Amino acid sequence: MKKIITAIILLCSLQPVFAQPPLAVSTKFDTAIAVLNMGSFHMGFTSDANKTEFDEHNAENVRQVHAIAKAIAEFKPTVILVERQPSYNTALQNEYNAYLKNPKMKFEHPSEIQLLAYEIGRLSNTQRIYGVDYKEGYNYMIGRNIKYKDTTTVKGYMRMLDSLDKQYPEDKMTVLDHLKMANHPQYLDMLMNINADILTHISTEGKAEGAEEAAKFYHRNLVMYSNINQVELKKEDRVFILMGATHTAFFNMWLQRSPKYKVVNVLDYLNKVK
Repeated sequence: MKKIITAIILLCSLQPVFAQPPLAVSTKFDTAIAVLNMGSFHMGFTSDANKTEFDEHNAENVRQVHAIAKAIAEFKPTVILVERQPSYNTALQNEYNAYLKNPKMKFEHPSEIQLLAYEIGRLSNTQRIYGVDYKEGYNYMIGRNIKYKDTTTVKGYMRMLDSLDKQYPEDKMTVLDHLKMANHPQYLDMLMNINADILTHISTEGKAEGAEEAAKFYHRNLVMYSNINQVELKKEDRVFILMGATHTAFFNMWLQRSPKYKVVNVLDYLNKVK
């Protein structure tokens, strides 16, 4: 009984710590740059293991994407960043410039870059576009190769994901519904878990095989974030980032903590789509 009372007293003494008001000093620069960080499913060819079924040549799909582009364009980005390696930046800028001159141009294998990012840029009169991707492989299926101990957590998490898939079947969702879900905070957390953090439960005695693989994916995203930070920006710039939603989840962590950037809520714009 004495231990219980002691624990209660300790918790009560800690309560003011958790209830502290915000710091009087801002953790953002006065020149913080507005960023709209939007997660997407891959609308065309991708080397990713998981791909959403989406006919990028279907006229109705294109119409839906362009309606979304119109709403996002209200953000008025001056710079667009996409999931393409920086080594392709010249070709990317040239293709984008061609689209600005002829928005009816045809792409053999259009992705979310051509379908959504280019159209947002055209409507916003955005002149600059950059790729910030970085390629690095990792074995996210390492659990199949080792006899790890914490099968309860991993299997339970997989059952939870199966339940989520049944509640929100991709083939029943509109493009807008899919993008709203992809940018929901809970869904973004789930993407970080399934792509990286759950691997910390996959290990053998005295080792951390899963964590070592997850670290590679963290490293990939850190390098991508470094690529973002190498883009020359001024305080007047407004940055639109379009990535696979798992990258979006990682970037949100760093953007929200960074003194250089201020994150704008993408759902405020998606909710305007008509």
